[in-house]
Order: sequence, then structure tokens, then C-alpha cells
Amino acid sequence: MKLAVLLGGTSSERDVSLASGLRIAQALRDAGHTVTCVDPACGEIARAQEDAMRAAGVVKREPPTREALRAMTEQSRLATIGTMPAIRGAEVVFIALHGGAGEDGTVQAILDLAGVTYTGSGHLASALAMDKDLSKRLFRDAGVTTADWLMTGADSPASAHDVERALGFPVVVKPSKEGSTVGLSVVKEAAQLPKAIAEAALYDDEVMIERFVPGRELTVGVVGDHAMPVGEIIPKHEIYDYECKYTPGMAVEEFPARLSKEISAEAQRLAVLAFRALKLDGCARIDFRMTAEGRLFCLEANTSPGMTGTSLIPQAAAADGMDFSSFCDRIVALAKATRRGGL
Repeated sequence: MKLAVLLGGTSSERDVSLASGLRIAQALRDAGHTVTCVDPACGEIARAQEDAMRAAGVVKREPPTREALRAMTEQSRLATIGTMPAIRGAEVVFIALHGGAGEDGTVQAILDLAGVTYTGSGHLASALAMDKDLSKRLFRDAGVTTADWLMTGADSPASAHDVERALGFPVVVKPSKEGSTVGLSVVKEAAQLPKAIAEAALYDDEVMIERFVPGRELTVGVVGDHAMPVGEIIPKHEIYDYECKYTPGMAVEEFPARLSKEISAEAQRLAVLAFRALKLDGCARIDFRMTAEGRLFCLEANTSPGMTGTSLIPQAAAADGMDFSSFCDRIVALAKATRRGGL
């Protein structure tokens, strides 16, 4: 099959997306497909350039600077991506973009208008999942427990008094529409709150303040309508931050997690409920915190989860009996079966 992989882009998760996309491209070639890589920021990537990027490694300890991303955004070819020959000629486009326009429904809407079939969720579901405020409302409506929260912004930030009264401390402060824990802080006392809100507001005009749920970090991959084995993340830092996610040795991931059959089954059930509540397609990752009493709180849904060498979804697939090449091939087959290719 003739495929294209969209990777890179201009979000704060650019480096992670490049690593994911390069790995996906090789896996799909191993499965027998013809693959072209396309970066919305700069266009088609030649095979020699792919090889050089793999050899050099693309994920650093911190995300790209906002200045670097702004410069790339000014030169971005995103608006015309639906007209690029590599995209128009592909039977399926594999979206390996993370965050920003690649995961918030923008790219999906452009591809819909161009009549191009692509992997993952559609433009509406992608937008809902990216907006943490809206997704949490839908989770609760579907019977999926999620931690209490309130919304704020840089122009009129919530006061420490308001947060103390509504949520108590500690809290998690994060951009409402961002991923990879970029701009996220754990605030343990009132004096830390203004700085945390200002940091999150650098990445989004809406900031979420969420009650911190102490306990274990769990994740469930859903592919199609099937929940994969539950995984547990044990980071070296207090939270599973950017460095822990993408630096080898900074976190221990266990698939399957050491849980009772009852808790594992409940996590899988809730993950599928969350997947359906947002009307997701293809593959997504649903993240949870579990308290000492075994209560599960849904954190968020990731509609374009990382596929790097340290990412969680490939480990879940391996625990489910699929090698990485077969897993990527299955995602392509799901997209082909939906026959998405226009509004």
C-alpha cells in the first residue's frame, strides 16, 4: 500500500513527533508498504534525511523553544498540506503529529476537505480530546470518574483562596490544550500558584487547575474498540514529566501492570467508555491515576499517542502479542476500513 506519514509539525511536541513518525515509517516499510514522510513545517523528507535524523536522535531533554517553534510556524506548509502530491497520492495518511494543529482537529479537518483517508480520530473527536475541560465533562457524563477542576487564564488568574476553597492543595496546573506535560506544574502551596499559572498560560489561553490525585499512574491503550493490557508508569520524578517520558532510564513501565484482575478489568472498561464518550477512532491512550484504595480517576485521552522507543502504546501492543510493525499495520487497516475521506 502507498502511505504517507505526517510527522514533526510546529507544536511543542515536535521532537517527539519526529521520533514517532520516523519509527512508524520504518515499521510500515517492514510490513511491506511504500512510505513517504511529510513534515507540515517543511514538506517532504528525503530518505537520506530520515536516516540522518534517526542516527542523530531528535528528542532532547526539553521541548523546542517557543522562539524556534514560532519561526517554523511562519514557514509552515500546513494550509496546503492537502494538495501535496505525497499526501494526495497516499491510500492512507498515518498521522504521527502530537499536540497543536496535528492533534487538535486542524490537520484532520484539512485532510477531510481534501478527501484523504487518515489514521486516528476525526476532526471533532480530536478537538474534544485535546480540550481537557470539555473531555472531562464528557467523561463524567459517561460515568468515568475524573478529578475535580476549575479553569482560569493569565488575564484573570484564579486566586489561591479560590483554589483552596474549591480544590485544596496540592493541585496540578496545566495548559488545557497541550500534551507531554509541557507547561505542567504540581503546586503544593498557595505561593507557587501564580508562577504555575503563568507558565501554563505560555502554551494556551486556557489553564486547568486540577485536584492532585496521589497514587499510581496507569495507562490503557485502546485500538478499535479493544482495550490493551493495562500498564503502570513509575517515573524517577514526582510526576511523569517530559524528561521521564522521553529519556531512557527515567521511568519504569510495566506491561501488564501488577494489579488484581478486577482492577485491570475496571481500568479497561473505563478506558473504552472514555474512548466512546469522545467518539474516538483508531488508536488512543487513556491515562489514569489510582488511589491507595483502588479508585480510578481518568486524567485524559491522547488521540495521537507517542510511538517512540520509550513510548507506552508500543509496549502495550507488545504485551498484547503484537510487534511494532504489525501494530502500525493494524492502525492503517482500521483507517482503511472506516473509508474516511471527506466530509
